[in-house]
Amino acid sequence: MRTMMRLAGCGMVLALAVGGLRADEDKVPLDKLPKAVKDSVKKRFPKAVFVEATKETEDGETEYAVTIKVGQTKIDVTLTPDGTITLIERMITAKDLPKKVLDTLKSRYPRAMIKTIAEVIDVNDGKETLDYYEVVLVTAARKTLEIEISADGTIKTTEDK
Repeated sequence: MRTMMRLAGCGMVLALAVGGLRADEDKVPLDKLPKAVKDSVKKRFPKAVFVEATKETEDGETEYAVTIKVGQTKIDVTLTPDGTITLIERMITAKDLPKKVLDTLKSRYPRAMIKTIAEVIDVNDGKETLDYYEVVLVTAARKTLEIEISADGTIKTTEDK
């Protein structure tokens, strides 16, 4: 359990920073973000400090991913060009995970070290709902995995990183 609780602390980075930009993403200078996007982020997170932003267009749909920092917490906010928030990914620590999630991770990946944890919140019509937790860990065999796990401890997906 102790190993599961060790985090990269201040070195935690969001998936955007870890994985770099995808081929279909473009960096957006913060001063070039649409006003509606900036205003929406500031309204939802009044103490936000903007860190970086990207723009992605897929199947004719454009969305912005804005990385902010609120205190020591890094958050990715996904929005439409009109400022509608669709997804929030907030970095958390292992102590913030439900017991069922920790138990599953400990059982499935003994002696693994957690690198980052994000709670992924779906936003639909302004209502925020926890969708799943995204956990990046290094197994005892030194394999880096990204795991999507629901609050009840059910593993949704596992991907090699």
